[in-house]
Amino acid sequence: MVPGSPYSGAKRLLIRSGVGAEGSFCLIITPGAETSPALLLTAPRLPHLPRTVKRHGAAAREHTMNDLFGGAKSPPPSQRGAKQRTEMHEDDYSAKDIEVLEGLEPVRRRPGMYIGGTDENALHHLVAEILDNAMDEAVAGHATVIDLTLDTGNTVTVRDNGRGIPIDPHPKFKTLSALEVILTTLHSGGKFAGKAYATSGGLHGVGSSVVNALSATMEVEVARNRVLWRQSYARGKPMTPLIEVGATPNRRGTQIRFTPDEEIFGRLSFSPARLYRLCRSKAYLFRGVQIRWKCDPSLLKNSGKEDIPAEATLHFPGGLRDSLAEDIGETPLAVSQIWSGEADMKGDGQKENSTGGRVEWALAWLEGADGFVHSYCNTVPTPLGGTHEQGFRAALLKGLRAWGEQRGNKRASAITAEDIMGSLAAKLSAFVREPQFQGQTKEKLTSPEAVRLVESAMRDRFDHFMAGDPAGADNLLAYVIERAEERIRRREQKDTPRKSATRRLRLPGKLADCSSENAAETELFLVEGDSAGGSAKQARRRETQAVLPLRGKILNVASASADKLRQNQELKDLIEALGCGVGERFDIARLRYGRVIIMTDADVDGAHIASLLMTFFYRELPELVRRGHIYLAQPPLYRLTQGAISRYAMDDAELDRLMKSGFKKTGKIEVSRFKGLGEMPPAILKETTMDPARRVLLKVLTPPEDRARTGELVESLMGKKPELRFQFIQDNAPRAGDLDI
Repeated sequence: MVPGSPYSGAKRLLIRSGVGAEGSFCLIITPGAETSPALLLTAPRLPHLPRTVKRHGAAAREHTMNDLFGGAKSPPPSQRGAKQRTEMHEDDYSAKDIEVLEGLEPVRRRPGMYIGGTDENALHHLVAEILDNAMDEAVAGHATVIDLTLDTGNTVTVRDNGRGIPIDPHPKFKTLSALEVILTTLHSGGKFAGKAYATSGGLHGVGSSVVNALSATMEVEVARNRVLWRQSYARGKPMTPLIEVGATPNRRGTQIRFTPDEEIFGRLSFSPARLYRLCRSKAYLFRGVQIRWKCDPSLLKNSGKEDIPAEATLHFPGGLRDSLAEDIGETPLAVSQIWSGEADMKGDGQKENSTGGRVEWALAWLEGADGFVHSYCNTVPTPLGGTHEQGFRAALLKGLRAWGEQRGNKRASAITAEDIMGSLAAKLSAFVREPQFQGQTKEKLTSPEAVRLVESAMRDRFDHFMAGDPAGADNLLAYVIERAEERIRRREQKDTPRKSATRRLRLPGKLADCSSENAAETELFLVEGDSAGGSAKQARRRETQAVLPLRGKILNVASASADKLRQNQELKDLIEALGCGVGERFDIARLRYGRVIIMTDADVDGAHIASLLMTFFYRELPELVRRGHIYLAQPPLYRLTQGAISRYAMDDAELDRLMKSGFKKTGKIEVSRFKGLGEMPPAILKETTMDPARRVLLKVLTPPEDRARTGELVESLMGKKPELRFQFIQDNAPRAGDLDI
């Protein structure tokens, strides 16, 4: 491994055989030639087993790991069961072992379930939750000014001039004020019934209470009916009763001042630049609000971000149009100018939970540059997209095709969403009643009706936009058709494979192929989803590295019928990309890539997808495994930064080691957790995972002496009989360590 590799202290390792398991992830490993196969439950990244894994890079080092099963030989299942029955007693497990977490204690025990972790992203998510509540007041028409102040001591204050949180006794909890109920009870708030807020980003009712639970201190002031009220909290528990401070004739609204708990977040501190950008983005998203930013000057000086103002009033009458113009800067436009607008979304009045709302947008096609889509729902960022983005793409695609048909241009029928979105820079903001999000952090909108509502609202305006400027619409159509024809030409070029001019292949359109004709030096990266695929395509070496995005968890071929296998589009795309065929048509000489690298997220879901892919290769393309063509990429899970020095850790054990000995003892170490490959900057993905000179790969092999045992385990763990999986868990659970499941 070359000096400066992001992974330090790795030893020479060799995987002897490997399969995946659905649910409980499993690899079959032989630690040494003289030992029998050992079993490893991976959660999420092959931990806790002494193994020999071949490191592919500039060089290799030795790396020792703890055996998940203690390194002991496994006794026969019958003996294990008898031993367990004699050692365990009914009194060992009783009612006293049942733990009930009350109030906000679940949040403090498992903060990752509510804010996605305890890293820098999670820390700043606390501010976003409180700011989103203030923005909901503004969007509802009750607030016009929001103040956000960052003080020394890692303390943030958010204040609005809205209605103020209710302070009267709650009808269900008569001894508590509504304020205390909101701040100490999960899933409480005024945004469920749709009466107090037509649209809101805080629908889950966990925002303020979660921030309270994870704060060392929180002080809340409410000005209602010209009276000021105050209450203090510590780690989610009220320290004072609700106190009437006195009259305040010129003030209204809510103020929340909090300091995150170091027991949860360590010594992480707020970034002034990040909070300032957050304020700017919120001001862009709603033109009717004025956000006043203030930061202690010493924090700006210490962070090296002196270009960030200590005080600023953020108000953008141009909304998303101004935001997009700032983002694209001087980048030349391929077609006309920025198109922006807004439209009401009309729900189905016959349905009780009909969505409705409003959508706003700004978009432009860039010349010679890759596009992007930044989407929001109720002012909450949705980096993973969702149903509002689906409706957005459908409106543009159907609108352009219809315009082409109207103009008699038959080539318009070949247009796809990929042709339109490739160079499109867009900001999309939807205001939806009763939105449904994926997870507590609201990174993806899943409301089914949003597809139809956004498409319908935008399609009408897009049609009017093109009809109002026929020349500009024709130019746009010609530009997109040109991109479509270029895509078709590339696909036709792929039809002639690199290795033989006489054999033709139909490669999947989403494959970003490499240009080299030497299969021995080429690599195919299998990644999950378009988001990770986009990052990987930017990070790859175009000459030798190809990228194929796969959608979600692929079919489990061990429990599926042959018909389902033939009909599965993701597996069909993969088989076409490999070129070697399957079954009776398999021909290793036709394999188009020397290495097939499974590159999934460094978490449990990523391990699950890797297990399913390994099962596919083991069952349908076993020769690729035997000949050593299958590899596992090892993306990092954590990034540690101290000043200008960054290091990467693949798991918690390596994180602990680097925290103790990888940096200077003086200076703060910032730790961030990568949520997925799609959120990893391409430069970091290249450095840590894809660059042949610096990366780590695990090579998957099946030695001849282990094939029978491997086949049995694949059938047990991945096959149609759940009782075999249950038996495996029973047999091996006593010797398993902590698992991330």
